[in-house]
Amino acid sequence: MAMTMTQKILAAHAGLSEVQAGELIRAKLDMVLGNDITSPVAIREFDKEVL
Repeated sequence: MAMTMTQKILAAHAGLSEVQAGELIRAKLDMVLGNDITSPVAIREFDKEVL
């Protein structure tokens, strides 16, 4: 089945040959955006779990 442009990008960043809607993947991120209110809290919590 043909993939959309978004699926192709996600598959490439996840190291997969293809992805499908509803599938959970782990993808390498180029950039992450967040808003002023919740991002600092989320980053702090993420650092506690990952680092």
